[in-house]
Amino acid sequence: MHLAHPLGVKLFSHRRVKTDERDAADLADLLRMGRLPEAWIAPPQVRRLRELVRYRHKLVGMRTSAKDQIHAVLGKAGLHVPVSDLFGRAGGAWPATVPLHGAYATRTASLLRLVAFLDAEIADLDQRTAQALAGHPGYAAVQTIPGIGPVFAAVMVAEIGDVARFPGPAQLCSWAGLTPRHRASDTKVHRGPITKQGSSLLRWACVEAVQRCSADTPMRRLRDRIIQRRGTPARNVAKAAAARKLLTLVYYALRDGEVRCLAKTSPA
Repeated sequence: MHLAHPLGVKLFSHRRVKTDERDAADLADLLRMGRLPEAWIAPPQVRRLRELVRYRHKLVGMRTSAKDQIHAVLGKAGLHVPVSDLFGRAGGAWPATVPLHGAYATRTASLLRLVAFLDAEIADLDQRTAQALAGHPGYAAVQTIPGIGPVFAAVMVAEIGDVARFPGPAQLCSWAGLTPRHRASDTKVHRGPITKQGSSLLRWACVEAVQRCSADTPMRRLRDRIIQRRGTPARNVAKAAAARKLLTLVYYALRDGEVRCLAKTSPA
């Protein structure tokens, strides 16, 4: 079975005559010549893991929305939040003891119950994901990279799937949409922003992991170097470059079960 990549056969839609018969004939010709742009069909276990990871991401987004609504209700009621993180340790039980009345109190109580319910569901998904990845060598190896914990590691393992389908880390970065657009004609070359093709969840995990890296990591040093050379407006460019560096290390972690360059620099 062959699954054609939609971007690779997009030019079919610009023909004057476009029928199912013509499309099938063109696809057959490309397949016969070995030039059919194919998309990877993930095996069932990878699809099941993706369902867990992507559903957790959706629930976290819903929880964030509920927390934002609580902040909005408190703002409408004219109440000042005395802590920086209303739902952290400093906040404690303060949201439940806020002196609200009427519809404000009803909505806040409902949102707090929703947040508690989502917390329990997310914790259950974390446990199920950890069980599904127990004994996975790549899952453990990816977590040795600075900035990557169990959640980001699960996202990367699920979204990438079989890393052996990529000849090298450059192809993985291109598939993830972290490489810049490149358009060349004659002597003119235009390089634009990153393509943002592929898995948006994988890109998000790479960028977020870079944000969590300490100053002595290769990714953070690369980001700081680019910002120092090109200035503050290039922060997003620096983040994308650091995310490519991190994804390169993820490639070797999944392929080899370890990241040798990090093992050489780690203290004995």
